[in-house]
Amino acid sequence: MSFGELVGVRRVFEQQRYGRVVGEPLVAIDEASLSFEEGEFVALLGPSGCGKTTLLRIIAGLIPKTAGSVRIRGEEVTEPHPDFGFVFQTPNLMPWRNVLDNVLFPMEILRKRDQAARARAFELLEMVGLKGFHDVRPHQLSGGMQQRAALCRALVHQPTLLLMDEPFGALDELTRMEMNDLLLDIRARTKATVVFVTHSIAEAVYLSDQVLVFSKRPARIAERIAVDLPYPRSARMRYTEQFMALERRAGRALGIFHEAA
Repeated sequence: MSFGELVGVRRVFEQQRYGRVVGEPLVAIDEASLSFEEGEFVALLGPSGCGKTTLLRIIAGLIPKTAGSVRIRGEEVTEPHPDFGFVFQTPNLMPWRNVLDNVLFPMEILRKRDQAARARAFELLEMVGLKGFHDVRPHQLSGGMQQRAALCRALVHQPTLLLMDEPFGALDELTRMEMNDLLLDIRARTKATVVFVTHSIAEAVYLSDQVLVFSKRPARIAERIAVDLPYPRSARMRYTEQFMALERRAGRALGIFHEAA
């Protein structure tokens, strides 16, 4: 049995105006099926608006599916699970709280904010390069630093499944590459399973064990690409023929490149 398994997942949104259903239903996801193993890094790659985020939120239990099955460790997902961590596109840090209190917020929800949780938060902040910033407010941090704090918040309760929705999309290219390396380092240390949404081909290939390429909406999985690049990964790897061949394959699945395989 796979760690995560989705079978025939479909999501349809009714279009409403003034509380009344109007027009035809919007099919966001149409018969999406996939699986992933424990400890695996899976990238969901596709154009903006194709349904990737919707599928990620269904896996997280944040929104319901219209049809199909979503199972994690053999259990159907119907609501948010305390063993999941979620990182959004924007950090969404609470401006009135300092960094440490933002990171510890999930432990408050779980009623487990104790000395062990505090020690874990400090360990994570040091791991992501925010040692000494625990007492500052979010507005005093750069965008990259805010996203590092948000990553700590998602990891503080030690989830076995980390769900990430284009978390680095708003960052400049250099910071984004640094965050890619940081994420791979954290994943190696925590052994978490990661499902990561992105529209960047290079990011998907660099981070992942498998890339699932989505079609335009309604979302279907157009191709599954196994990424057999060795670990640890480095910036130099991005310029190898093996890496670029994987990029071209993903580009063809997206309809960007049309040359023969």
